[in-house]
Amino acid sequence: MARVFSPRPATRPQPTSRDVLLHSWPGRLFIASAAIKLLVALWRIAGPLPAAIRVVSATATIGLAIALGVFGWRLFVQVKRHLLWRVRRKLILSYIFIGVIPSLLILVFFLFAGSLVFMNVSAYLFKDGYDEVLDNARLSAQAAATEIAREPSSAAETIERVHRIRMMTYPAMSVAYVAPGGIIKSYGPWRTLALPATVPAWVKAHKEDGIARSFGVPEKDASGEEELVMRAVVKVGPGGVGGVVVVDIPLDDYVNHRLYQQTGVRLENVFNRNVGAANAGANGGSPQRGGSVFFENSLANLDVYDWDTGQFHSDTLVLGYRLRELYKHLSSAQSMMVQGIPLSDALMFMLVAIGILFLIIEAAALVMGLALARSITSSVHELFMGTERVRQGDFTHRINIASSDQLGELAGSFNQMTGSIENLLQTAAEKKRMEEELRIARQIQMSLLPRGPLEFAGIGVTALCVPAREVGGDYYDFFPLGDRRLGVLIADVSGKGTSAALYMAELKGLVLSLSQIYQSPRQLLLEVNRIISENLDTRSFITMTYAVLDLVAGTATFARAGHTPLLYLRGDGSEGGTQVLVPNGLVVGLRIPGATEKFAELLEEHQIDLHKGDVIVLYTDGITEAMNRESDLFGDARLGRLVAEHGHLDTGDLRERILREIESFVGTADQHDDMTMILIKVEQIGVERARVAV
Repeated sequence: MARVFSPRPATRPQPTSRDVLLHSWPGRLFIASAAIKLLVALWRIAGPLPAAIRVVSATATIGLAIALGVFGWRLFVQVKRHLLWRVRRKLILSYIFIGVIPSLLILVFFLFAGSLVFMNVSAYLFKDGYDEVLDNARLSAQAAATEIAREPSSAAETIERVHRIRMMTYPAMSVAYVAPGGIIKSYGPWRTLALPATVPAWVKAHKEDGIARSFGVPEKDASGEEELVMRAVVKVGPGGVGGVVVVDIPLDDYVNHRLYQQTGVRLENVFNRNVGAANAGANGGSPQRGGSVFFENSLANLDVYDWDTGQFHSDTLVLGYRLRELYKHLSSAQSMMVQGIPLSDALMFMLVAIGILFLIIEAAALVMGLALARSITSSVHELFMGTERVRQGDFTHRINIASSDQLGELAGSFNQMTGSIENLLQTAAEKKRMEEELRIARQIQMSLLPRGPLEFAGIGVTALCVPAREVGGDYYDFFPLGDRRLGVLIADVSGKGTSAALYMAELKGLVLSLSQIYQSPRQLLLEVNRIISENLDTRSFITMTYAVLDLVAGTATFARAGHTPLLYLRGDGSEGGTQVLVPNGLVVGLRIPGATEKFAELLEEHQIDLHKGDVIVLYTDGITEAMNRESDLFGDARLGRLVAEHGHLDTGDLRERILREIESFVGTADQHDDMTMILIKVEQIGVERARVAV
């Protein structure tokens, strides 16, 4: 058998850049929009644009955006198609999206969460240390004010003593006593804020006796940056009748370093949020030291007041810290030891070990995933190449996958499939040849049946033959015998298919020749049985009925060889319904001892008188044995009632009525046997001349 090679469909040619620009709507939209934008740009150089031109320019911008969006989408689709065509790439990308990316997201999440925690903790620690310095300033002012209120004459000594004691902690600290009439005594450099000559009205109006707040002084050379000073003001005497004590602790490098030692957080810069917040990352906002900007910087807000007016604003404090030092300060409260190692250090060591183990496992999983993807895709590639070879007609190709997994089993099944495809193709070709032969046999069989309507003067004849398969075993025929006599034959060859059709063809030849010799239906059937029984096999036989209609004598003579009964309906209705005529007879063609003698002994010939309007029905068992879904039979009685009820119709209408009843009875059930029927209605008796045409 010749192999059929089906060519692989040609790959669709990729359009060139010229085709994309000139022969697609996004390309033409891009060219038109770009041209409009160019003309608008030239117009703008020459002079101002009218309102209508600005609208056109905006429309062209939208067109450019749409065209570029379409081009970008098509490029993405092309890249995705080429990138993800191979299964290996799909598996690798799937692993990356399922395994690697979630791990990275988890890592980023914990890093971000840790950064957020450290930022908040660092801001809290610095604010706590800052508030402690502010409280120290307030306590110092409170102590001096109390002493002065008790002993006003010792104001100078009190101020000097407070300054001397506190300057050991804060060297740049300044202290002053402002009496109602002016300054009595002051100590300190007063570097950030000037020595207050008088007390502002807002301080006098303050309900409390003491305040401790942060005051800011803008730097001269930097926009938005400020220097902070922690100033405490405490009234002397009830309502401040004895003046006030002012204590300043500027936030200088010394105080900042002291806070850094206490909290692990260093103040890098201060910005007025209303003026220079945008400069926080540009002018000294980052620490001038090594380390990660993301993890070792933080921001805090602080309310800063103006000394003269009492108005406040928010400052942004840029803080810097080192993770190790900050963690050391946080864990310093944990004094538990584990085998001579602080618990905090042990926990940190475990955390680092778990992180390293996580990275090792992730790397190993990535390597194993890539190796597994390679092993799977190699097998898939082998299967793909095998299917390509088979598609091209090479059924001898075998796939070699040396693995005992499911892919190996699939390769074995594929090899078995390719080994049997050749036989399947041969079987399909043989089936097609047989179907073609059956089609030809059906054409031949149908050509053996009478063609066209039978025109015989004095009678109306209608017949039908519906095979259950391509080729059936039912047969009917008409034989003009002269002298206004007509032979009618209906037969049913046992079985179906080609053999039944061949026996039918043989039967046609016999009856056609013998009908001209034997006028008696019984004699004709005897001779047919004698001849055809020598040719039929032992499993085949034929049932048949042969009748001779004599319109001159007005008789119908018939013999039945094991066939279904004849139905006879008198045209005048004198017999009271349809008669079932069942003359005795054995089937034709039995090849058993004594069958010929028994056939002659049983075969009977009957004769009935014909009248105008009489109806004779000959049929095969496919009519009366038609079954519905419940396996009920249509039956001879139902057929007889139909003939009796509608016998007044002509033969064509009667046939359609019977067929409709059978179809309604059967419903959706399949046809299991050939259906053949001959309807004869006597229209005229004793006509002197008749024209016969088949």
